[in-house]
Amino acid sequence: MHAFIKRSTLTTILFIAAVVTSCQEKQSPAEVKTAQNQTESITEKPLALVIHGGAGTIKRENMTEEMEAAYRAKLQEALDAGYAVLEAGGTSVEAVRSAINIMEDSPLFNAGKGAVFNSLGKHELDASIMEGQTLNAGAVAGVTKIRNPIDAAILVKDSTRHVMLSGAGAEEFVGQYGITMVETSYFDTEKRREQLHKAQGKEKVMLDHSSLLDKTPGRDAAPIDDHKYGTVGCVALDKEGNLAAGTSTGGMTNKKFGRIGDSPIIGAGNYANNLTCGVSCTGTGEFFIRTLAAHEASNLMLYKGMKVDQALEEVIRQIQELGGDGGMIALDKDGNVAWDFNTAGMYRAFRKSTGENKIEIYEKTQ
Repeated sequence: MHAFIKRSTLTTILFIAAVVTSCQEKQSPAEVKTAQNQTESITEKPLALVIHGGAGTIKRENMTEEMEAAYRAKLQEALDAGYAVLEAGGTSVEAVRSAINIMEDSPLFNAGKGAVFNSLGKHELDASIMEGQTLNAGAVAGVTKIRNPIDAAILVKDSTRHVMLSGAGAEEFVGQYGITMVETSYFDTEKRREQLHKAQGKEKVMLDHSSLLDKTPGRDAAPIDDHKYGTVGCVALDKEGNLAAGTSTGGMTNKKFGRIGDSPIIGAGNYANNLTCGVSCTGTGEFFIRTLAAHEASNLMLYKGMKVDQALEEVIRQIQELGGDGGMIALDKDGNVAWDFNTAGMYRAFRKSTGENKIEIYEKTQ
């Protein structure tokens, strides 16, 4: 009997001690919230944004200090605009739009305001956007009056069941939604007009020195340009871990016959998939179309287990073997940045939540 009482008393004492300890260890609401925030910060995806402003024969010796400063300033402005959206909790699509808008509104790049002239002295612009989470995409091609084609591409993605609209039909559709329209002369710049005259001069010399009877298919298929492709692009990773990629271009100087390049073609000049990466391309579009360059990079990661930089290197190798040139930028699903190109330079930059901020123009640095 005494032994039972002692055991009962001991049990009671242990129970009371456990309750007291539990009460002492109980966290306040503020402490609980702090712990939750710390957990969320650990699992939250890193923010990242990478942009390009075209690849080509961009050499240091051909660039004045003032020109280089102007390009660096505009690239930084585009970076900051896109990253500010991510930092404020915005989506990767919104970030891509903000960054590309800055470059479309600048005459420095072959997109929007700085679009090149076609063979008739007119402008035809293309753009595309893709979401990595849903694989939803939108594009416009051959438009002539839309100030910011990337805005139109996003509208096609969000407000139609289609992926690409072209020409007058695209303009009629987006005009109903308040997309800013301009006179075609808005896109005129003296620099681009000089490039057109230079390209047409080269073309005339080539024709004068070739047989007019030789109509072998493909003989005159090589692009005649000053090889400064100013297509712009952006890839972003938001706090939800969603990727988006966008591309916008004025096409190719002196292009003919309603030519459309890779920029508005999903899988060729642009692609995003949360399982792998987001990619935007620039260069001689025909080769990026033939290799499905942006989608090929994703596939190399998905099916061959390549890292994002390895995938880009392999795709650029394929393009070079075919005789093409250009470059690519990418972000993988973890926010790792990659870019590659086989030209003398590429306007490129990135910014990450790690604090990294880099702008490069000339040859690749390892």
